[in-house]
Amino acid sequence: MPEKKLKIAFLTPEYPHSKVKYAAGLGTSVGNLTKALGKQGHSIYVFIYGQNKDDYFIENGIHFYLIGDKTYGFAKWFRYRKHIQHSIQKVISEENIDVLEVADWTGISALMRFSIPVVMRFHGSDRYFCYLENRKQKLKNILFELLAVRGAVAFIAPTAFAGQLSKKLFKISDKKAIETIHYGLQLENFINDKPTIFETNTVLYIGTLVRKKGVLELPEIFKKVKQKVPTAKLVLIGSDAPDIVTGSSSTWELMKERFNDINLRDVQYLGKVPYNEVQNSIKNAHVCVFPTFAETLGMVTIESMSLQKPVVNSNIGWAQELMEDGKSGFLIHPKAHELYASKIVSLLENEDLCLNMGKAAKQFVEERFDIDKQAKKNIEFYKARLNETKKKN
Repeated sequence: MPEKKLKIAFLTPEYPHSKVKYAAGLGTSVGNLTKALGKQGHSIYVFIYGQNKDDYFIENGIHFYLIGDKTYGFAKWFRYRKHIQHSIQKVISEENIDVLEVADWTGISALMRFSIPVVMRFHGSDRYFCYLENRKQKLKNILFELLAVRGAVAFIAPTAFAGQLSKKLFKISDKKAIETIHYGLQLENFINDKPTIFETNTVLYIGTLVRKKGVLELPEIFKKVKQKVPTAKLVLIGSDAPDIVTGSSSTWELMKERFNDINLRDVQYLGKVPYNEVQNSIKNAHVCVFPTFAETLGMVTIESMSLQKPVVNSNIGWAQELMEDGKSGFLIHPKAHELYASKIVSLLENEDLCLNMGKAAKQFVEERFDIDKQAKKNIEFYKARLNETKKKN
């Protein structure tokens, strides 16, 4: 008997498409999943809120609904959510959609009610990041995220660490399932057939320039690298962001203050680079570094590993699920500047170590982050939740 194909909707603030305002790790992970699900014969509907204007189009079999941002005289927090709800529910009714997956960030699905089961994916809520960064959460985000969590019948987390911590923070009942299903990559799109060719002594960071990503640790780490490898270069790719601690409008400006003038000459900040060009930067790099303090998984980490790059990563929680320390990457706390730098130096000075670690990294990704395998796990989870809902009704 052929497998029953599902109709699955996603509510997300971002998606990697030229018509969409913004896409980072959350959007990339949703993009990879929806494409894989569509390829396996399921019908996919993606609702992206906060856009410049309303729009609808179909691409590669996926239905895209861009929901334009709106201005209200009062109570936007309620009225815009209800607008999103009505827009989605209309399509749910017309298309007989089976299940809706929502993102957790700032509780966008709070106060929304739908006629189908809602599954929430813990990409990283504001509460989750506030906890990891030891900062106070805004009251409105506390309320909205809690209401959104209560409205979901089950949860998916990209790492066991993210799932268990979210369960603790939101006091989620054991009666509601939390499944660990990793993000994934379409592996055939991440091929590096010339791993021996790269720009020697180039250290690459990709991600938003923001405190929680550990970028303010990079000047001291790079200083120690330069002491051992004077020709080392640091390349930074990603959007600049305000700093929540100092109130500075630019984290990049804070970083520049921490580099001395000599080291700053060998730092290149490229700003935001189109997604389809990032792969070339990864391939050109000698080593990739991600000294982040707060993450749920880190898409660009596994992308770098898939392209056979040695990675020096954070060792906090979720990161321990991304690689085997010393084999498919290095796991070091971002504050351990001396040790972090020493691992970078060991890679810059030993090409065999680089190539062997890159090869092991690619194998690790192939075993654990193949999006086609992850998509099947998602379908099994959706169907289990649908069967539970039918029994209750």
